[in-house]
Amino acid sequence: MDLRELDRDVAGCANSHQRLLESLDSLTDEQARQSSKLPEWSVGHVLTHIARNADSHVRMLQGAERGEVTAQYVGGAHGRNADIEAGAGRSAGELVADVRSSIYQLEATWVTTTAQGWQGRGASLVGDVAMLDLVFRRWREVEIHRADLGLGYGIADWPAEYVRIDLTRMTAQWASRKPMGLTNLPASALALPPAQRLGWLWGRLDVVGLEPAGIS
Repeated sequence: MDLRELDRDVAGCANSHQRLLESLDSLTDEQARQSSKLPEWSVGHVLTHIARNADSHVRMLQGAERGEVTAQYVGGAHGRNADIEAGAGRSAGELVADVRSSIYQLEATWVTTTAQGWQGRGASLVGDVAMLDLVFRRWREVEIHRADLGLGYGIADWPAEYVRIDLTRMTAQWASRKPMGLTNLPASALALPPAQRLGWLWGRLDVVGLEPAGIS
């Protein structure tokens, strides 16, 4: 990955951050309590997760800046889940303020991270991760979970540039789990518009006659 790709991801993610914040300007306490599209998670759970995910990226980047490989979340998956549960029941105002401040802190960390930090690595919940790839992963996190909120933003609203990049990544991931010679996506998946195909790969879209992708 070169620095131009990092610049692209920073611009795309920063734009998605601002679009998310704008969409939350009128969030009510009632909306914060309603169910999201994720099982057993309210809107408050999803927003808290978005905030704590930003904090976790700051943690890994700051560790890489010190020359360390830092765990994404204190206490691993258990600590992550406990923090989400602890924050999910807050008022709409508190939730939005948390998302906003965590975004500002993350973007400030992007600015201050040096070449040494960007060349480092972290220990995410799913394994080793390059810091140069972290901004795209955050961009993905914001877009997918904004759709998960169930507040009028969906797969069809994902930015075309994000869809283009992540569709290439997720298609390759799907193929990597298949036997040689069976690495092409099913014809019914290829017939879908790009955003819908990506939604299917991420388990966010059910398609009649098409089994779940099973990779998210």
